[in-house]
Amino acid sequence: MNLKPLADRVIIKMAEAEETTKGGLILTGAAKEKPEVAEVLAVGPGGNVNGKEVKMEVSVGDKVIVGKYAGTNVKVDGEELIIVRQDEILAIVE
Repeated sequence: MNLKPLADRVIIKMAEAEETTKGGLILTGAAKEKPEVAEVLAVGPGGNVNGKEVKMEVSVGDKVIVGKYAGTNVKVDGEELIIVRQDEILAIVE
């Protein structure tokens, strides 16, 4: 199934959580921190959103930083994805 985001929405996939610490300790599932870096998989067209013109600043393939609780989680073909509004993206990683 393919998803096509509407308006100012962006589909992202979070990076995998670290399995070990810098010191080499293996982390259990509960001890892993949710990653904040994600990859952009699809970008909506932008346009007029709530009476304001929105220009999309991100593009497919960008690495971005999002808030821990941003967006809506969806599962597509067994893959965990998140749909966020562009204004929930905090930064592009260069």
